[in-house]
Amino acid sequence: MGRPDPRSSHRKRGPSPIAAGATALTLVAGLWLAYYGSDDGPIERPPAPAAEPLRLPSDTRPRVDAAPLPPSEPTRIKIPDIGVDAPMGALTMGPDRRLSSPPVNNKNLVGWYRAGIAPGAAGNAVMVGHADTRSGPAVFFRLGLLRPGDNIEVLRKDRRKAIFTVDAVRSYPKDDFPDALVYGPTDAAELRVITCGGHYDKHTGYAANVVVFAHLTATR
Repeated sequence: MGRPDPRSSHRKRGPSPIAAGATALTLVAGLWLAYYGSDDGPIERPPAPAAEPLRLPSDTRPRVDAAPLPPSEPTRIKIPDIGVDAPMGALTMGPDRRLSSPPVNNKNLVGWYRAGIAPGAAGNAVMVGHADTRSGPAVFFRLGLLRPGDNIEVLRKDRRKAIFTVDAVRSYPKDDFPDALVYGPTDAAELRVITCGGHYDKHTGYAANVVVFAHLTATR
């Protein structure tokens, strides 16, 4: 078999390569709770997104899209509403056919799947980051607090800035992850930002992934 295409949405059996990678990220990201957490005391955990049905802006008002940019590697991500200002690094697919996760010793690093779509280019770009590590909350700890209309800014190597507007923020169980919805191909320039969330178990990690859906609305 050839190298799996993470943009494929037709596969229904088992997790896609990126979905599996997001699962692996979930397990790694919860390690600090496994070492330092206690059932006897309060534990700070990532806030959950609003429990609302997935509704994109096109359901209620005309959607405005910016013209896609040529591909260029992302270098930094800024999400003002949750205080994120972080460098970005490229992620690859490992020998186990899973997407690697950012190093746990760099809690402020956000990863981008470099064999996929570049943020701002036409298609569905995918980013992942830890919610927490052994040392405490990490870059996407507050990702679940984003709301539709919030902005995500991505600085690129070509010195252009891609500005995305959040459409929805959802939490999905690892064992029932909607691959086609999250990773499926798009004609417009879109973005998916993923971290861990849901119930935490010392032995298996987090039970879910938080996913932010966004689309390109401006470039500079």
